[in-house]
Amino acid sequence: MSILLDENSIIIVQGLTGSEGSKHAARMLRSGSRIVGGVNPRKAGTQVEIEGTSLPIFGTVADAMAETGATVSVIFVPPAFAKDAVIEAVDAGIPLAVVITEGIPVKDSAEFWAHANNHGNKTRIIGPNCPGVISPGKSNAGIIPATITDAGPIGLVSKSGTLTYQMMFELRDIGISTAVGIGGDPIIGTTHIDALAAFEADPETKAIVMIGEIGGDAEERAADFIQKNVTKPVVAYVAGFTAPEGKTMGHAGAIVSGGSGTAQGKKEALEAAGVRVGKTPTETANLMREVIQAL
Repeated sequence: MSILLDENSIIIVQGLTGSEGSKHAARMLRSGSRIVGGVNPRKAGTQVEIEGTSLPIFGTVADAMAETGATVSVIFVPPAFAKDAVIEAVDAGIPLAVVITEGIPVKDSAEFWAHANNHGNKTRIIGPNCPGVISPGKSNAGIIPATITDAGPIGLVSKSGTLTYQMMFELRDIGISTAVGIGGDPIIGTTHIDALAAFEADPETKAIVMIGEIGGDAEERAADFIQKNVTKPVVAYVAGFTAPEGKTMGHAGAIVSGGSGTAQGKKEALEAAGVRVGKTPTETANLMREVIQAL
């Protein structure tokens, strides 16, 4: 099994006619994803040819869902228009919206997150500023390379896109059930805790890798959740042990201030919850190998 995505997921791309949307849609199609169309109100009624497949362009997400039965939208809309795109997806009631766009103002993210919450969270938002979700061999919604690992029993949730790819590759000999890149912005739709809960409920996921980074208290809250609610083994890696205080490192949410949000503090909280924490991605992967061998 997998979480969030499977071989039955039907995907549309908001921003399919743009350069990033079309490029990554081609990669998703090559990996076996069921992409059935795109959304661009200015080009509604046209078709685009991607990977030998003619895909219709709809004026709205609601129209696309009505015509295709879409269950997932992957959003490549530029930052200035991303809030409206997410709100449109929420209003249409699509079950999963994967927001790849980087550089969305925090105020906009807060507004579309609140809008989804006010609508009963019927739409699960992944991101923004994330690589997306992949269930190897089944479906791929986003920009995660599909050729670096096969299906397996390990669930992966990560703030970092590149570390998602590295961990998938490091554990390619075992395989991944689903990898979820939740994004590193200060406000995101799906958290570590959300993914941990889904992996805990998935009978095919036997163990979980969690990748965090400096800034905020998401990893500390995840540690508390793991201690109280997760029975499966979890290993973790926290990026940013050498980051200077007060300086944003990569992600907008990755900033240490006033002694809080440090990698060491997160490591200690996770270890107190029984999570084994690696000093490097490779060491973390080796810890997971030990866990899998002991199961």
